[in-house]
Amino acid sequence: MSLPIPKTNAMLICDQVLTEHGTNKKSLVGIFENIGAHQFPAVHHSLSVYVKLTDARGDYRFRLELGDLHTEVVVANCEAPEAVHIDDPLSSHELVFNLKGLRFPHPGQYEFRIFANDHIFGQKMFVVSEIKNK
Repeated sequence: MSLPIPKTNAMLICDQVLTEHGTNKKSLVGIFENIGAHQFPAVHHSLSVYVKLTDARGDYRFRLELGDLHTEVVVANCEAPEAVHIDDPLSSHELVFNLKGLRFPHPGQYEFRIFANDHIFGQKMFVVSEIKNK
């Protein structure tokens, strides 16, 4: 029997995700959808990707990848350290991926893609712009 593919309720890119001890509440700091760089390749120090999902039941391996929409090359890949078991398909579940040292070869459109057991279930476009010196 195959597991249901989760549905994405939210997928946000931000500077940092803080998790409150005890309540497990998440605070997203500095939400954004694009960055600028003076030269390429550009390296972005760190960012977090927050994913809220539902309609899942069973054991899942979650993976996040960053694809270059111009070349279709995967420029970054991050896997959750362990499988996640979800009992109730009506409940929501949160994932946080902390990425450091992302390298962007050129300006353009990129896309974060979230996978559950190698099935894509969410995407978020991300734009990298060149900052021109005046």
